[in-house]
Amino acid sequence: MGEYTHAIDAKGRIILPADFRQELGVSFIITKGLDKCLFLYGQLAWDELAAKLRALPLVKPEARAVVRFFFSGARQLECDKQGRFLVPANLRNHAGIILKQDVVLTGVDNRIEIWNKEQWAGYSGEVEPEVTAIAATLADLDI
Repeated sequence: MGEYTHAIDAKGRIILPADFRQELGVSFIITKGLDKCLFLYGQLAWDELAAKLRALPLVKPEARAVVRFFFSGARQLECDKQGRFLVPANLRNHAGIILKQDVVLTGVDNRIEIWNKEQWAGYSGEVEPEVTAIAATLADLDI
């Protein structure tokens, strides 16, 4: 949980907040995320997602597309002694992350999302008014 803003340095490294480091463990997975962000998963959460992706029927083009999307961008990472991790260039491009600019890291249940700061502000501004309406429909589901 939580939201943190950090700069990505000239080498493509981001400081992972200490709270997130404890949750992810020593080694974690980064991959392309939905909505033009990146997803970080701890090993257990990644293994659960990967098992679900592997179970999708390969005869369906949509299933193949989703499997390719998540696995093709996936990389296993570790933080250095300063708590930084390197975001590969192809993933930075996917999320519109530019070197020496701010990114936002958000805790979202079993993953961390990494956003270009401006894209996060735009997304948050668009979705926030809708959340109230969505929440009202979730009340019907006892949530």
